[in-house]
Amino acid sequence: MIKILIADDESYERSLLGEIIDKRFGREAEIRMAENGRLAVDAAALWAADVALMDIEMPGVNGIDAARQILAQRPECKIIFVTAYSLFEYAHEAVKLGACDYILKPVEADDVERAVRRAAAQSEAQRQLEAVAASSADLLDSADSYDKTNLLMGKVKKYLQHNYMACDISLDSVSAILNLNSAYFSTLFKRTFGVNFLDYLTELRMEAAKNLLADPLRSTAEVAGMVGYESANYFTRAFKKKVGMTPTDYRRAAAQNRGGDS
Repeated sequence: MIKILIADDESYERSLLGEIIDKRFGREAEIRMAENGRLAVDAAALWAADVALMDIEMPGVNGIDAARQILAQRPECKIIFVTAYSLFEYAHEAVKLGACDYILKPVEADDVERAVRRAAAQSEAQRQLEAVAASSADLLDSADSYDKTNLLMGKVKKYLQHNYMACDISLDSVSAILNLNSAYFSTLFKRTFGVNFLDYLTELRMEAAKNLLADPLRSTAEVAGMVGYESANYFTRAFKKKVGMTPTDYRRAAAQNRGGDS
């Protein structure tokens, strides 16, 4: 069961989000409400929330500050920001915090379900990776190391597919979860997937960016934040190197192609 915390100073918004989650998740989810950021911090820690739907614009302790405090106490909690404003205003802070998604108000039921299921998938991928980490140090010495390696790298692949948008994800961070030497993990990764860790992660991010750029209302800076880059300029350089054109040019070309197909 997923523990979902809803934090919003407007009772109508809390009720609406609660109704959506109740209808879409039923017995899959347990819900708790908080009417301000301070109460959200306490509830997330004491109740051990898995996911927090966090309104950004709350009086007193706002959503960004509340999320920062929640993650300091419970780093495994997944934060989904809910806001009436474009993420652009908060992109830098949101990415630094490792927020996994955001939803614009007025909220749509499909957006809420998508974001929560994505957050739950991230949590599950992390749990699975940590579950196999205990045996990862014995891979070289084990008689069935081939099967164990395949199991481990399958979990790593799933973890990256669900967590590529985290700005702090790296070869070192994943090898630390696995209790493996980073150089050994790098060799293992390259041998398994045929590409190095950074290239694989970049490919995941760029494919996600292509899909996000299809929305003309999303700025390049916003897309950068949503795929794990704190700097929009660095994202633009990485995108051009990988795709062969800037995000703006790619968006324009994709729009022209869609127009030609209609």
